[in-house]
Amino acid sequence: MSLNLETLAQQIGAILGERVVDLKNALGELTLTVRAGDYFAVATTLRDHPELKLEQLIDLCGVDYSEYGNGGYEGPRFAVVSHLLSVTHNFRLRLKVFATDDDFPCVASVTPVWNSANWFEREAFDMYGVIFDGHDDLRRILTDYGFIGHPMRKDFPVSGHVEMRYDAEQKRVIYQPVTIEPREITPRIIREDKYGGL
Repeated sequence: MSLNLETLAQQIGAILGERVVDLKNALGELTLTVRAGDYFAVATTLRDHPELKLEQLIDLCGVDYSEYGNGGYEGPRFAVVSHLLSVTHNFRLRLKVFATDDDFPCVASVTPVWNSANWFEREAFDMYGVIFDGHDDLRRILTDYGFIGHPMRKDFPVSGHVEMRYDAEQKRVIYQPVTIEPREITPRIIREDKYGGL
């Protein structure tokens, strides 16, 4: 049986009570925001409560809000967003939590709740630097172990900090400062006469 979003929002509000920071229905999707301290308990409730039964975590990702709203945003910088699915009740829910410390973003790991979160949390750690407290094996998954920084952060330079190349004399891969010089490319546009009726 599929629930409409208004009914679902009312159920979630009644079940979670004070733990709901925000619950929005926008563009046909329901987004629940909770505090970092309630994140793990809410995730467990969402999975186990018989009226919700969000059994599957479809996706989990990090978000950097530092330039959100053209730089006008004034809230916590890092968030973790999870997309959940109830196979039993046929509905989806987006779960969002903001890390309280921008310098050391940390939220609880939901891997004990949904084991599919394992590699997703590793990716969010690698790309955004979000620490998942309680994760059994939190290490880089997409970048090299010696990589410095987190490439999906808005303040990470487009060309990176270091570059890697193979040195034939030393017969190994070496790291060196980036040698790419920033340049601005202006495309050359050629238009036919009377292009577009002009």
